[in-house]
Amino acid sequence: MAAAGFFLLAAFLAMALLAPWIAPHDPAALNLDARLQSPSAQHLFGTDELGRDVLSRSLYGARVSLTVAVSVVGLSLGAGLLLGALAGFYGGWIDTVINVYLSNVFLALPGILLAIAFVAFMGPGLENLILALALAGWVNYARLVRAQVMSMKEREFVAAARSLGASDLRLLLRHILPNILQPLLVQAAVGMAAAVLAEATLSFLGLGVQPPTATWGSMLNDARSHLFDAPYLVVFPAAFVALCVLAFNLVGDGLRDALDPRTRLE
Repeated sequence: MAAAGFFLLAAFLAMALLAPWIAPHDPAALNLDARLQSPSAQHLFGTDELGRDVLSRSLYGARVSLTVAVSVVGLSLGAGLLLGALAGFYGGWIDTVINVYLSNVFLALPGILLAIAFVAFMGPGLENLILALALAGWVNYARLVRAQVMSMKEREFVAAARSLGASDLRLLLRHILPNILQPLLVQAAVGMAAAVLAEATLSFLGLGVQPPTATWGSMLNDARSHLFDAPYLVVFPAAFVALCVLAFNLVGDGLRDALDPRTRLE
């Protein structure tokens, strides 16, 4: 299953990178004479209500989804790593401010509602979408890092390095953080799956990347009025979303099994 996840993820990555060369048509080109054509040899996935090729738009939609997934997880993980490490390593009032007050403020609202409110206030667009999802997702990483750092800083090798005069920064970067990467990698893979789904949700609501840029969520939104007369408009982008989310989840499970020492012993 993990190999299948890596294969699917590699396929989506190839689609995103090679979309300008493998897409059979311009994803934004209108052709009203060819509107709502069923899948055929000329248009493998059919055409939408404006005559745009669904296959080409699906390929370009992978670029947006993977860009959002990588950017959101990168920002969320960076912020969570910094704040969680400070809270877990120093404790005291720093831990109280970050873990009790700041984290609980963001956890008071569901992440998707916080993202919707942020995008609605700042305006739709790729940059605001990434910032909104990162703002809603950093808390999970911060709490995970905090718990791992609090456990790791009590280990004997950290105490030995401290007794030899290692600075706090060196303890964190050289002795603690390398030993907590395993749960972070697993969480990052699962977080990318959530980011893909959240991007599709916001684009479906009209709060994501704006037309004429092709995204899977906006394609699903455009297909609502043709659910019964042209169901392929829903099937293909929905399948891409489901397979991409599945790929990241399988990769996360594979990383967890590969990096867990108890699994290796078995």
